[in-house]
Amino acid sequence: MVRLASLTLVVSCSFAAGTNPGPANVVIVANANSALSKNIAEYYAIKRGIPRNQVCYIRTATTEWIPRSRYESEIESPVAHCLQTNNLVESTLYLVTTSEVPLVIEGARQGEMNTDIAAVDSELTLLYQVVKGRKHQFKGPLDNPYFRSIVNMSHPRFPMYLVTRLSAYDFNEVKGMIDRALIAKNTGNFVIDMKGDSDDEGNSWLRDTMIILPTPRTVFDDSRKVLTGLNNVIGYASWGSNDKSRTQRFLKFHWLPGAIATEFVSTNARTMARPPDSWNIGSWKDDMKTWWAGAPQSMSADYIHEGATGVSGHVWEPYLALCPRPQYILPAYYNGSNLAESFYRGIPALSWQNIVLGDPLCSLGHP
Repeated sequence: MVRLASLTLVVSCSFAAGTNPGPANVVIVANANSALSKNIAEYYAIKRGIPRNQVCYIRTATTEWIPRSRYESEIESPVAHCLQTNNLVESTLYLVTTSEVPLVIEGARQGEMNTDIAAVDSELTLLYQVVKGRKHQFKGPLDNPYFRSIVNMSHPRFPMYLVTRLSAYDFNEVKGMIDRALIAKNTGNFVIDMKGDSDDEGNSWLRDTMIILPTPRTVFDDSRKVLTGLNNVIGYASWGSNDKSRTQRFLKFHWLPGAIATEFVSTNARTMARPPDSWNIGSWKDDMKTWWAGAPQSMSADYIHEGATGVSGHVWEPYLALCPRPQYILPAYYNGSNLAESFYRGIPALSWQNIVLGDPLCSLGHP
């Protein structure tokens, strides 16, 4: 049954005030070997007024997977050099990668949480520590120091960068994401869709999200039904294709400018390549007949395609414990934190499988 949340607001959602971050705190990472990457970087820099010396051009493969040795020599090292030579190490809070900057660092595909496969963006969060001469392990996840923070991002208090990606199925969809971020307003509904008849921990997180968010603006469902066709959506959290009741690729929501989404799905950011229009989410058990790019699961970029402004995703198996926590993301976003800070408040680990699609500076403003 769909219902407006009837519980009262029992958890404080206040976040400490501080200097509002802006274009001076953003560095764009663009691949000089890709016309698409350069076009996105130029468009975003113009729209946000980001100075030229805050656009780092690297030269690397346009493939989505890259060996760690090439990540270090072609991405990590040149971005570090750009930050250091332009005196941007401390002032930069947000790194923004672009389409056709590689997506995944190759590694061993066994060992569960000991794998050294990682999202390029998640590895780049640690670049602040790298330029300070600090080393870290490659296998397994590392704690995110910004996880569950209630204050604005700053250095050196949080020794990391918040990394988001401007990427979607094509340039026009990225352009739409950027344009919508610029006109975001604090209006519309937060939609929380639990998986019916389940005691999974993720359902507890979704229920907590519903309790924390303002009741009049929260649509909550704990039945087996999948919520579709809703209007005026500004935030969304669910199990995505891991809800067995979901059989359709698109939710057919009307997403408001600035809307963000998160879901508990292992491989939803496995590629930014557009599936055929005929493709639909499927099953792991059908001999790959319903798979796209190595999996049958829902796609993060589909939310951008449908009109969302930001979404989290995973390039490889994160395990539920290290999926983004909506009970930290959506309340922070509602209370005026920007997109990057909201998502990273809810991401437990770095050097792991998580990515965030969106303009880091996108903000709804205070309610």
